[in-house]
Amino acid sequence: MTTAPAPEPRDPRAALVFDDPLTQQSSDDTDRGWGETGDADAAADLKRFLDEKPPHHL
Repeated sequence: MTTAPAPEPRDPRAALVFDDPLTQQSSDDTDRGWGETGDADAAADLKRFLDEKPPHHL
């Protein structure tokens, strides 16, 4: 008679979560990743604006 191998432990991150997703903050609810440079210099803001201006706005 052969014995079945012991089941591997389950990954706790792989469990299904049935929480309300609207109560959690998503990554696009924050300002991070929307082009912030971290400096508050007006001259640097103007330079960045002029550098990133689309070609149809010349």
